[in-house]
Amino acid sequence: MNVRKEIRITGIVQGVGFRPYVFRLAADRRLAGNVCNTSSGITIEIQGPRESVEDFLRLLPQNPPVLAQISGMTVSEIPCASDAPFEILPSHAEDHADTVISPDVAVCPDCLRELFDPRDRRFCYPFINCTNCGPRFSIVRGIPYDRALTSMSVFPLCADCRAEFDDPFNRRFHAQPNACWKCGPRLELWNSDGQPIECAGPIAAVVENLRRGQIAAIKGLGGFHLAVDATNESAVERLRQRKRRIEKPFAVMVADLAAARSLCEIEPEDAALLESRERPIVLLPRRPESSIARSVAPGHAELGIFLPYTPVHHLLFRDANFPALVMTSANLSEEPIAIRNCEAVARLGRIADCFLVHDREILLRCDDSVVRRSAGKLRRLRRSRGYVPAPLSLHKNLPQILAVGGELKNTVSFTRGNLAFLSQHIGDLENAETFDFFREAIAHLQQIFEISPAIIAHDLHPDYLSTKWALAQKSLPLAAVQHHHAHIASCMAENSLEGRVIGVALDGSGYGPDGCVWGGEVLVAGYESYLRAGHFSYVSLAGGEAAVREPWRVAVSYLRQAFGPDFVNLDIPFVRGLNGRKLDLLFRMIDRRINSPLTSSCGRLFDAVSALVGLRREVSYEAQAAIELEMAARESCDSASYPFSILRKEGPWQIDWTPLMHAIVQDIRSNVSIGTISRRFHSGLADAVKGLAFILREEWSLNRVCLTGGSFQNVVLSQSVEAKLRQEGFEVFTHSIVPAGDGGLSLGQALVAAHSNLV
Repeated sequence: MNVRKEIRITGIVQGVGFRPYVFRLAADRRLAGNVCNTSSGITIEIQGPRESVEDFLRLLPQNPPVLAQISGMTVSEIPCASDAPFEILPSHAEDHADTVISPDVAVCPDCLRELFDPRDRRFCYPFINCTNCGPRFSIVRGIPYDRALTSMSVFPLCADCRAEFDDPFNRRFHAQPNACWKCGPRLELWNSDGQPIECAGPIAAVVENLRRGQIAAIKGLGGFHLAVDATNESAVERLRQRKRRIEKPFAVMVADLAAARSLCEIEPEDAALLESRERPIVLLPRRPESSIARSVAPGHAELGIFLPYTPVHHLLFRDANFPALVMTSANLSEEPIAIRNCEAVARLGRIADCFLVHDREILLRCDDSVVRRSAGKLRRLRRSRGYVPAPLSLHKNLPQILAVGGELKNTVSFTRGNLAFLSQHIGDLENAETFDFFREAIAHLQQIFEISPAIIAHDLHPDYLSTKWALAQKSLPLAAVQHHHAHIASCMAENSLEGRVIGVALDGSGYGPDGCVWGGEVLVAGYESYLRAGHFSYVSLAGGEAAVREPWRVAVSYLRQAFGPDFVNLDIPFVRGLNGRKLDLLFRMIDRRINSPLTSSCGRLFDAVSALVGLRREVSYEAQAAIELEMAARESCDSASYPFSILRKEGPWQIDWTPLMHAIVQDIRSNVSIGTISRRFHSGLADAVKGLAFILREEWSLNRVCLTGGSFQNVVLSQSVEAKLRQEGFEVFTHSIVPAGDGGLSLGQALVAAHSNLV
């Protein structure tokens, strides 16, 4: 007896070869029916003998295409229809969208074999792709995911590509970016003025320019890279000067895993990350004997390494014997990555000597992702290309909410049902260009996922551009969310937690309702509310933002508060190197409370210690002092810990750092190494967190601890805190899917808003 079933599947099921997979599964069982893309995902009607249909349903979710992710599947019986052969129907839209777009992914092994096969018609074609690889998110305008709604719509398929595109048994069946030399995008080489350069081959010409030490702007999947030979010291220094990036490390691309092993120490898990289809930048321990120029990552024991992920990258390394290429975001410091050809020339003409461009439009910029491994887990430090817009599954359904994140490392999030969609890395909202990108990202995600938010969640800080944008949206209710509460809610959401936890949120700064700058916070929190149970003792931030750029100011504040005015008589190099006139000005600012807010920031404590031991009196990029202090700690195996006091006078518990300052000064006077001082500082800080967590467990009968905030991207600190808490029997939850820093903030804002009285 024949039956007919309707199957609706949601998830990443469009543009990944799911329909031909269904077609083949049905054809093998001689079943009738059809399959089509819809705005909700995939709809299948399958008809035939009940036993064959049941076998089809059993096998359907077992071996889907490599890029597919099934998030939901419903089956219902419907009346039988005429017994026609199984077919693939044209896509159609529905009233609402539940489908998910695949991230951009690296070129697959099958396409690579064709790329380098002289007998293949796509030999050396720089835009080769199939249903298992290539651009997705960065070229899509809307859903269903069909060629007409991508930037490939302007490239009509030639007869050969059309035959592949229409053949359900072909690897390129309905591969929307499908193209070849006859019908697809083309490369061109331009000079710094944007004028085409006559050459036999654009890639060979770029390789020659790179060999001569030039800087090339290379258009990729989600934007342009600026490239130079990573072994050419003068070329790297020239890139730093032109890009205005004084010391922040550059990422380097290498040809393959063997080349990566020559530069870094790589464990099997690291190798799997490097070769994964997401192709993130992976932070790895640097081999001291590597040939990489010193100025690629000055003062760093790690390199950010990644492998080629586009055909153009593979062709570059085929034509050249570079040990590595610097491949850094094509922008001036703090601006968004360039994506359009003319935009790139206008913004980068004074940086790049030449431009390798193509005529496939990038519809939305998407920077490279950055990851590392720590405590046996993958940690996403920057979640962008390769991971976005794959959603995070939530433990329950939420209303449709837009959360706009914070000021630094901004991302935005949308929720829909039990899914949260985090945007790609947007960056620091400190200029008009990045703010424009912020608005573009909101509009694009809202369009492709057809989400109409009922609430907008934002940070409490009134001066953040994200907050100002939210406040200007007059048609929707707003949920203001405290910064560190959002961090903890983000960690809870990622780990599917309900109820309350002890949340430890350590970072540089967040707006405190008491008017102070928070940043070393221990909250008893759930999604609905939080209580500030403890924090680092306050210190004056003399000069406000100037103190963030000049850690010596912060160190002065800590010393003065710990030792009193007589700290100027301490016989240590830091104090001896202070400028008397600047010091007097600083004292007046602190005493008169002029631009000297109080802060509990963990980040500023790291800055102070870094300055005291002689690592960093000034910084050129965010968290530089803390990063270098962490690097120093890795050089020591010392097991001692500096003391902190845990006090309660009135209000929350306080982690008092006064004993720490006395111990550090004593060790400096005793000529203890910087590495040992740093290791003792990290260990002491971990002991302090453990001590306060122990007190709060007794007070609140809570045993779950969430560790979050940018300071927990420090491997030495995070591993130490986690280990010490687990030794005391705590359940410890950390980040892996979303960043612990402000890149994960918007997720927490959305969860808090969903549990507010606005819902």
